[in-house]
Amino acid sequence: MESALIRTGLGPVAGVDEAGRGACAGPLVVAACVLGPKPHAALAGLDDSKRLTERVREELFPVIQRLARAWCIVEIPAWEVDRLGVHVANIEGMRRAVAGLSPAPGYVLTDGFRVPGLPAPSLPVIGGDAAAACIAAASVLAKVSRDRTMVALDETIPGYGFAGHKGYSTAAHTAAMAALGPSHEHRMSYANVAAARSARPAAEVAAEVAGGSVGGRTAGEMYTAAVGAR
Repeated sequence: MESALIRTGLGPVAGVDEAGRGACAGPLVVAACVLGPKPHAALAGLDDSKRLTERVREELFPVIQRLARAWCIVEIPAWEVDRLGVHVANIEGMRRAVAGLSPAPGYVLTDGFRVPGLPAPSLPVIGGDAAAACIAAASVLAKVSRDRTMVALDETIPGYGFAGHKGYSTAAHTAAMAALGPSHEHRMSYANVAAARSARPAAEVAAEVAGGSVGGRTAGEMYTAAVGAR
């Protein structure tokens, strides 16, 4: 697909994809990537990031950055996802990521749905991260960047297990939210987060977390207990 577009003079071709759309905590991360006009042997293992192991994604990440003609990674924080709604935030993130590419693309391939307002002609590709190399590259950039952010958040906001579940609604994450209440990195507009928030008054949670404990136990102990119960 990319080769055909380049042959008709519509290149360079950018691929765009996101990570974290379905998570209830942490940012939505969007990446745009323009690869070279010919396949590179170092990217032979490139695929939809969800089909790759964490180790392979981490190995590909610097290779993509080194070989790409252009790439841009954008984070939409949780509060902005709440303000805009996840789909609008996704669209806005894609616009920002494409706008951050230099050189600017002549054509844009997006994963799954149409993105109005891009600075170049575009085409939505169903299952694009498994069909177009530039979208697959963008998916790896977005996924690895977001995973690293969630691991960092696990250290600054302990107790929720962000490093493990990456902000998705696992049983352990749900149990931690029930015990601790949502953090400022949770998406308050999501139904499960709103339910946890209403069940635990924010002032009470803030006071306990500031004191380093919840119900007499530290945040870490609460999370360990939650995981053990599962």
